[in-house]
Amino acid sequence: MPKKLLKAGMIVSAMTLISRILGLVRDVVVANLMGAGAAADVFFFANKIPNFLRRLFAEGAFAQAFIPVLTEVQAQNDQAKLKDFTAKVSGTLGLILFITAIVGVIASPVLAALFGTGWFIDYLNDEPSGAKFELASTLLKITFPYIFFISLTGFAGAILNTLNKFAVAAFTPVLLNVCIIACAFYLTPYVSIGAYALAWGVFIGGIVQLSFQLPFLYRAGVLVKPKWGWSDPNVTKVRTLMIPALFGVSVSQINLLLDTLIASFLMTGSISWLYYSDRLLEFPLGLFGIAIATVILPTLSKNHVSDDKKSFSSNIDWALRIIAMLGIPASAALMVLAMPLLLVIFQRGEFSIDDTYMASYSLMAYGAGLFSFMLVKIFAPAFYSRQDTKTPVKFGIITMVANMVFNLILAWPFSYVGLAMATALSGTLNAVLLYRRLAQLGVYKIQKATWLFLIKVLVSTAVMTTAIVWLSSQLVWEESTFYVRVLNLCTVVGVGLVSYLVCLLLVGIRPHQLINKD
Repeated sequence: MPKKLLKAGMIVSAMTLISRILGLVRDVVVANLMGAGAAADVFFFANKIPNFLRRLFAEGAFAQAFIPVLTEVQAQNDQAKLKDFTAKVSGTLGLILFITAIVGVIASPVLAALFGTGWFIDYLNDEPSGAKFELASTLLKITFPYIFFISLTGFAGAILNTLNKFAVAAFTPVLLNVCIIACAFYLTPYVSIGAYALAWGVFIGGIVQLSFQLPFLYRAGVLVKPKWGWSDPNVTKVRTLMIPALFGVSVSQINLLLDTLIASFLMTGSISWLYYSDRLLEFPLGLFGIAIATVILPTLSKNHVSDDKKSFSSNIDWALRIIAMLGIPASAALMVLAMPLLLVIFQRGEFSIDDTYMASYSLMAYGAGLFSFMLVKIFAPAFYSRQDTKTPVKFGIITMVANMVFNLILAWPFSYVGLAMATALSGTLNAVLLYRRLAQLGVYKIQKATWLFLIKVLVSTAVMTTAIVWLSSQLVWEESTFYVRVLNLCTVVGVGLVSYLVCLLLVGIRPHQLINKD
């Protein structure tokens, strides 16, 4: 089974790579258009709430609750029941989302005041920065309906993933990036503030993404007419699993929203610096962590339905090895190459060298938690595939409270960087709690062979990091032209990659260890 998972993971990673590259292009366009000023802060704030909901449904709670139940229904080999189930879920979910979107648009000033409290206070006191609150309220009216379209897109993607059609759902985010980039270029001349053009890009992107997946559902024979099914036993099961999962699997995203709330009290630019550094963190997290989590959940659900405990544990072990081999060096590279990466990717137009340095500090802090975030992506599905949502929720509550404590402790001495540090620490705590519980239940425990594998990866990462730091210190970054910076960065990354791979071979790691348990 791991060989099949590896192939599926490579497909999802390839599609995700295209999406992430276009996402970086989009962020470069935004950085060039608005830099890290007040308008950028407000747009990132207005986009963060629907983006948070996107991760809940497209990559999180809904998929975690829906896929295990869908796998059960699919195992009955009754096409009529399968269609009836998807029709009732889509109808029930669709109506709830439609109402939620309307309420969100109407209540946008309340949301802006809730998550941008600092701006709201300035608005009440007639401070100049109070204009951020007014702009945030308006932008939310445009971006909030995105929840309706992207949640149904996540629903369609979950069905396709269960049918082993991973590429479609993984490619879909590309379309959002294309829409935002297009609106940035073509709508900006017609609006007073560039943020409006970007907000309309989010709205249009939601419609386009959902429309893109419908033909694939039709071809798979599961495109059905939605109908209300709130009391249907299987829909009830999805609801029961989803409500706590909404909280449990989204802890890191809730923490980011809380970071935004605190950042609204900090210096102008704080939200933007956190956003740009988070975007670079999301690149390896999406490429490796989310890609592996996407393919592992349907497989673990099937293992659970068939009561194959050995395969269940083996597949978690495979996922751990894969993300360790990719995530640990990626984490180290983000930390030591934070400034060069931001310099090459974002510094142009309104994005200054000062913005580069400020964002690099938060990127280093986020990078320290990258591997932990990836671990959560594989440990949480181990619970959800067993239809256990209570355990991740319990740990999610502990983690969120811990994050708030870390925020209050670290934000005062380290400002916005302290918020990133708190997110990394709480992510690590979440991963530790999830693993410890899996081990206590006897579901999964890291074996000696895997511990040895992890040590070899750490040694190889240390060699890679040493090579990167030494070579980077020999190069000129700030005073160089853009093309020289790109060449320097490619050289450093290339040397780091080669040194890492060579060291992996020298310490005895071979490709077959990523396919077979032994």
